Amino acid sequence: MSTPRFLDLPPGVRRMDVATPDGPIAALAAVPAAGGCEFQAAVLVPGFTGSKEDFIALLQTLAQAGRRVYAIDLPGQYESPGPEDPAAYTCAALGRCVTDLIRALDEGPVHLLGHSFGGLVTRETVLSGEVPLLSYTAMGSGPSGIAGTSAANARALMALLGDSPTSEVLAAIWWEHFDSQARSSVPTEELYAFLRDRMLANSPIGLVRMAHEVTSAADRTGELAAVDLPKLVLYGENDDAWPPQVQSDMAERLKAQRVVVPGAAHSPNVEAPETTASALTDFWNSVEKTRKP
Repeated sequence: MSTPRFLDLPPGVRRMDVATPDGPIAALAAVPAAGGCEFQAAVLVPGFTGSKEDFIALLQTLAQAGRRVYAIDLPGQYESPGPEDPAAYTCAALGRCVTDLIRALDEGPVHLLGHSFGGLVTRETVLSGEVPLLSYTAMGSGPSGIAGTSAANARALMALLGDSPTSEVLAAIWWEHFDSQARSSVPTEELYAFLRDRMLANSPIGLVRMAHEVTSAADRTGELAAVDLPKLVLYGENDDAWPPQVQSDMAERLKAQRVVVPGAAHSPNVEAPETTASALTDFWNSVEKTRKP
């Protein structure tokens, strides 16, 4: 799971809920601490078992470049409530929720970014063509379902949750399988409590279906390449989810710009936030110079 290094909101960042037809979407909204917003907004979507807090280290820097930035919890993740219907957690259904969110923000065309599983979700938003977008970024995400150890972990979670996933089952899984790892992997009690509370707040039904989706998603790179939209593929040089070569090949097929973040693994937003924020700002600004909103 992606783990933020701190939880205190920087200047200019606030917690909000965005009303959509399917319910509220929890978000962190960032604006420049000084100066105005001369550039178009950006929307950041997290991965499986992630949340809006995964982007905390990016938000102030991205906003200070002169744009509003929104990081969200998908429905069923952490502070965004989700329905009991497994069909609500397919990539296509979640992609429609992102579409509804962008409409509700009413910011005009936005820059859209999806991290990991969020990349599989947001490409559905792009392919639907239902909202105006300025650019699309896949960060630490691949062309199809995840493989290797990450896939094995997702399938193990599905098996543990079983056919009748409940909050009680999820809590038992946390204490038996995740608690000691979480305690040993973070430096403070605050971060440990956040990881625990975030996992236990997830929709168990949503976790099962999203785990299925992240391991079985089809390759839609050809369809995505046909969309006339500037694209960026950004990933850590040591990504251990989708291999870097897989993401590099996807970038070539998409005719996308490609940024490899030195020293980062699967979460460059956490592991190298300043480098990542600089690369995103450069890309977004260059898009706006050539494509007027």
